[in-house]
Formats: sequence, C-alpha cells, structure tokens
Amino acid sequence: MRKIALDVGDKTIGVAVSDELLITAQGITTIERVGIRKDCGKVMDMIKEYDCDTVVVGLPKKLDGTDSPQTEKVREFKTMLENKMRSTGMGNIKVVFQDERLTTVQAEKVLIEADVSRKKRKEVIDKQAAVIILQSYLDTYIR
Repeated sequence: MRKIALDVGDKTIGVAVSDELLITAQGITTIERVGIRKDCGKVMDMIKEYDCDTVVVGLPKKLDGTDSPQTEKVREFKTMLENKMRSTGMGNIKVVFQDERLTTVQAEKVLIEADVSRKKRKEVIDKQAAVIILQSYLDTYIR
C-alpha cells in the first residue's frame, strides 16, 4: 500500500504520494485550505483514491528542535484527521509525523535549479515540500 504525505500550512496543504513499491514520492496536488473539517475530508478522499495505509504529516519545528507557532496548528490538524478517519471506518490508517525542518528551503532550491519561474514556484512549493517530507520518510523507515 502507498504512503501519502502532507505539508500543512495556513493557506494550503501540499500533497505527495509514494509509488506502489515505496521507492519514490511524487507530488500530486496542493489543496487550498477552506476549513479544517473540509480539508480533512479532501485528504481522506485522496487516501482512498491512492489506497494509502499511512499518512505522513510534516511537523514544522524550529531549527533548535523546539515547537514553533505552526507546530501546534499541525498537531491539531493531525488530531482532527485521526478523529474523522476513526469515525468513518478508516481508523486502521496510521498517521505519523515527519520532521520537516528546512523542507521548504530544499523545495525552493530544487525548483530554482529546475529553472521554474518565481510565479510557478509559488504555486508548487507546498507540493514539492510534501515530496521531500515523504521521500525522507521512505528513505528513513522503509528501506
């Protein structure tokens, strides 16, 4: 079964999924945030669509490892997602955190190296960050 990763921000959620062999991560979309319940519903639809058994949520921490203001928001999102999945019969799907320090910086670097325009980078940065979060998870825990 595949893994899905989320880069949860205030305005958008970047989404990436693994291939079926759990070797690589591919960015699939960026969800525009409208409200935590609806956002969780969209994520759950993707979990079903891609037949995922694990949700990897990027946990934003400060460089020194302490929590940032965004850390608590992401923890709340994870809790809401888990509760919603439990209440709809998807409680068997694992939701885990993955350290995401510097993923946006890495994503920006990758996009600049690929000569992606500034405007286009803004549109895909969260999706690319989700790819980095998922690839890091795959490299650390799967292989």
